[in-house]
Amino acid sequence: MLSTIQSRVNQVLVDRVYAPKRASHITILVGKNGNHVVDTASSTGLVKRVISRIQAFKQEKINSLFDNNERFKQMQEMSLDEEVLSEEQQLAEQMFKFSSAMVLATAAVVLLYPPLIFLFIPPMIFLQIPFFKEAYQDLRERKISTTVVDATLAVSSLGYTIISPPIMVMGAMAGWVYSFTQKLVTSSKDGTRKKLTNLFGQQPKHVWVLQDGIEVSVPFEAVQMDDLVVIEAGQMVPVDGQIYEGMASIDQHMLTGEAQPAEKGIGEAVFAATVVLAGRIVVQVEKTGAETAAAQVGQILSETSNFTSGVQLRGKEIADRAAGPTLLLSILALPLVGPSRTLAILFSGIGYNMKILGPLSVMNYLQLTSQVGVLIKDGRALEQVSKVDVVVFDKTGTLTQEVPHVGRIFTVAGCDEQRLLAYAAAAEYRQTHPIAKAILQEAETRGLSVPDISDAAYEIGYGIKVRLEEELVWVGSYRFMQMEAISIPDEITAIQQSNHEAGNSLVYVAINEQLAGAIELVPTVRPEAKRIVEYIHQAGLETAIISGDHEQPTRSLASSLGIDYHFAETLPENKADLIEQLQAEGKTVCFVGDGINDSIALQKANVSVSLRGASTIATDTAQIILMDQTLNQLEALFELSKQFESNMYTNLMSTVVPGVIIIGGAFIGWIGYGASIALFSVGLAAGVTNAMRPRFRMIEG
Repeated sequence: MLSTIQSRVNQVLVDRVYAPKRASHITILVGKNGNHVVDTASSTGLVKRVISRIQAFKQEKINSLFDNNERFKQMQEMSLDEEVLSEEQQLAEQMFKFSSAMVLATAAVVLLYPPLIFLFIPPMIFLQIPFFKEAYQDLRERKISTTVVDATLAVSSLGYTIISPPIMVMGAMAGWVYSFTQKLVTSSKDGTRKKLTNLFGQQPKHVWVLQDGIEVSVPFEAVQMDDLVVIEAGQMVPVDGQIYEGMASIDQHMLTGEAQPAEKGIGEAVFAATVVLAGRIVVQVEKTGAETAAAQVGQILSETSNFTSGVQLRGKEIADRAAGPTLLLSILALPLVGPSRTLAILFSGIGYNMKILGPLSVMNYLQLTSQVGVLIKDGRALEQVSKVDVVVFDKTGTLTQEVPHVGRIFTVAGCDEQRLLAYAAAAEYRQTHPIAKAILQEAETRGLSVPDISDAAYEIGYGIKVRLEEELVWVGSYRFMQMEAISIPDEITAIQQSNHEAGNSLVYVAINEQLAGAIELVPTVRPEAKRIVEYIHQAGLETAIISGDHEQPTRSLASSLGIDYHFAETLPENKADLIEQLQAEGKTVCFVGDGINDSIALQKANVSVSLRGASTIATDTAQIILMDQTLNQLEALFELSKQFESNMYTNLMSTVVPGVIIIGGAFIGWIGYGASIALFSVGLAAGVTNAMRPRFRMIEG
C-alpha cells in the first residue's frame, strides 16, 4: 500500500512539474506506412532521472529534517535505550493522538453539518480535563499559570459555541496545542534507561574460590564471607577483603582517584571494582555485592537528589509570568469590548508559544550537538550550560590519560639507556597494563628491537623476573627490588622521593642481581587540556580540580594548566560536598569526571559531563557525554549553548510581539477572536521556523 502511494506521489510530481520538459524530449518519427511513431526511449530515461532526483531530494532534505539517527546511534553505543518512555511520556502521547482526532472531527462536522458540533461537547470536556486538574492545583497553590488561562479560555469557548458553533474547532485546536506542548516537553526530558547501580557489569558470572587447596568455580552471587577468592592479573576485583596470599599491583583510580597503581601484599585491603594489573592474589572476603565500597557509592548516588529534577523548562516559566496580567486584562476587557475581544485577549498567549518553541529548540539542538559528537541525554542540561560559572575537572582519567609516558631514564653501573629500556620492554612485552604500554611505546618510538621471552621465563609478583640472553632481568617497583634483595643507591632513592612528590613514579630495572637503573613514568596530560582551560577562561568562567590524588601532583597540574583552584586527597562523598559549597556561593557548576569516585559529584553538579569509555556509573550518571573520548568537544558544547540562548531569545520575540499586538488591537476594537487566532498562528509559525534553524543547518551541512 505504501509503495503504491509513493509511486503515485512520484508520478504526480513528474506530471505536474516536469511534464513540459519531458514532452519536449519526445521524438516524432514517420514510419514507412506514413504513420507517426513516437520515440519514447529518451522520455523514459528522463522520467527515470526525474524520479531519481525527487527521491534523492526527499532523502537528503525532507527525511533528514526528521532524522534522529546520529543521536540514536550514540545512545545505543552508550547502552542507553532512547525508546524507554516514562508514564508521563506515555500519557502525553495518548492525549496528543486523541486531541489530533478531535481537531479533524470537529472541523469536518463544521464543514458538513454544523448542528452536530454540540455532540462533541462531552469529548471536548474530557480533552480539557488536564487543563482543569492542573489549573485547580495551581490555584490551590495560589499560582496564576498558563494552565489557569487555558482552563478559563476552554470554559469560555464552550460557552461561546452556542453563539458561534465553529468556536468548537478553536477549542479543539487549543486542546491540540496543549497536548502537543506536553508531548514536546516530556520528549525533551531524559527518557534513557539508567543503570546507576550496575557497578558489576564487567564482573564474570563465576569466580574461582579456593576450597581445601583446590580452585573451584562458583557463581558470583554464591560468594560468602571469609571465602578465599583467587584473582589473576587483568581481572577486576569482585569483592572487598584482605589479601590472604600473594602480591599484586592494583589500579584503584576509578574508585579512589589515585593516579599510580597501588602495590599490595598479604594483610592489605583490596576493594571491588579495582583491577589487578600484575600479580596473583587470594583475597579473603569481607564484603560482597551491595556491602562493598563501590556499591556504597551507588547507594549514596541513588539517595542523592538529582539537580535537574527540579529544573523546569524555561518556556513554561516565561509563559507563566505572563499568565496573571493576561487574565487580569481579559477581566477588564469583558465589560468594555465584549466577549469576542475578551476571548482574543485570553488567546493572545504572550510567552505561551515558548512552551512549544522552548522544547522544540532543545530537541533540535540535541540533534545538532550529536552531530559534533556531544551526546546530551537530558534537554534541561543544555539550558544549564549557558549559566555555568565554574568548570570543575577530575584529575586522573579526565585531565590526564590512562597511559603515562616515559620521562627521564636514570642509569647506574655503566648501563646505557637503550639497553635498559630494551630489557624493560622485553620483560613487559606481554603485559597490558598502562605501565607496560608506556614502556613499550617509548621503545617503539626509539626504534628498539624487543626480543621474545618464553612463558617459562616469567615470574610475576610486584614486578617481573625474566631470563634474557643468559641474563636475569628484574623489572618492577622499589618494593619489588627490596624484596629481591637488590641494593638501591642513595642517589636513586633521592630521585624516587622527588618523583613521588611530583606525582611521577619509577620503574626499576636490575640485571644479574644488580640495579641497572630506573625509568621515570610521568602522567600524560591530555594534549587538548591547556587549550580547553584557556578557552574556558576566555569565556569568563573559573576552573578547578577536585581529585582523590595526592596534594603535590594535583597542585602541579593545576599550576601547569593555569587552573584557578585545586582540591586534593578528596573522598568521593567530599567531592560532592565541594560541589555543593560552590553552589551555595551562588555558582552554577559544570563537573567533568570519569570514575566511580566522581559519580556523586556528577549527580550533584548543575551540569555533569563524562567521556565515552569512562566507568559505566560515570557515563550513566552524567547528563552529557563527549563521544570522542577527549575534552575537545567542551568548546563545541559551550559555543552551541550560546547559539541556543540566541535561538531562545528569538523564540521569545516571536510570541511576545504578536501577543502585544492582539491585546492592543482588542482594546482598540480592531481584533476579535478569529483575528487573534490568525495572528497567534503567524507568530507560532515564525517561532517554529526559528526553532527548526539548527535542523536546517544540519541538512545544509
